[in-house]
Amino acid sequence: MEDGPAGGDPDLVVVGASAGGVTALRALAAGIPPGLRAPVLVVLHLPVGARSALPQILTRAGHLPAGHPRDGEELRPGQIFVAPPDHHLSVVDGRMRLTHGPEENGHRPAIDPLFRSAARCYGARAIGVVLSGTLDDGAAGQIEIAARGGRTIVQDPADAIYAGMPLSVLQYLRVDHVVPAVEIGPLLGRLVGTMADPARLSTSSLPREEWLAMDDPFPDDDDLHGAPAGIGCPQCGGSVDAIDEGGLLRYRCRIGHAWSPGSLLAKQREAMEAALWLAVRTLEDRAEVCRRSERAALERGNAWVAERY
Repeated sequence: MEDGPAGGDPDLVVVGASAGGVTALRALAAGIPPGLRAPVLVVLHLPVGARSALPQILTRAGHLPAGHPRDGEELRPGQIFVAPPDHHLSVVDGRMRLTHGPEENGHRPAIDPLFRSAARCYGARAIGVVLSGTLDDGAAGQIEIAARGGRTIVQDPADAIYAGMPLSVLQYLRVDHVVPAVEIGPLLGRLVGTMADPARLSTSSLPREEWLAMDDPFPDDDDLHGAPAGIGCPQCGGSVDAIDEGGLLRYRCRIGHAWSPGSLLAKQREAMEAALWLAVRTLEDRAEVCRRSERAALERGNAWVAERY
């Protein structure tokens, strides 16, 4: 896998959104100029089993046609490609990959796998955009894009319906542009075709991350780049490694489930609440069994058995 496309190849725009993201995506699509010389790849968090009408929404909103890509389909400028439900979207050698790899930050599709692959394959030609959403999916991906010399854009938190994702990026990275959603489309028109500063390049851990997101065979354990975190994965219960990348602490289990701090805490809170309600229900069920057994014993005149219950 090459670190960037051939010299004459177009740029690549990757966009991530979650809660409140449809409104922001419509505003973005409306502002993209016709004939943009770059493909635009979009990940919107969707619940498992959901159907996506986002391609139709974005096609009606702007000048570029939008649709769900096929696995292995070639990237084409001037089109919007939306990750289908329950599949990660990534780019490899100028083509799009749809995979059913482990969830990241509790989502499939997730934003970080797409952004990492864009950083790896397009380097300084990648442009990452993070829109409205809760928690912090997309922050690690934006860090990778910046590390490879690409451009980073974040929706102004004051303009986002949910400011969590934009704020999480701003917490860890000095982004190139912080603008309202309606200004992002015209901004992309100005940025596409202009190279970012390659002096920002740095090393990254992308190869291992890409293998995991793309369902490829796992490397040997010696290739794991994190330290044992001493916690279990809330998704599968497996051991978890802590990974410090660009000041952003992330977690990944041996299966490949990946977690940002915010998403891990949210999943742990969800698991804790489920466990507490299970305990309450079990105690109530136990009490009901005792009450019924006590009544049955009294009806049979077995006072000592009733006392036991």
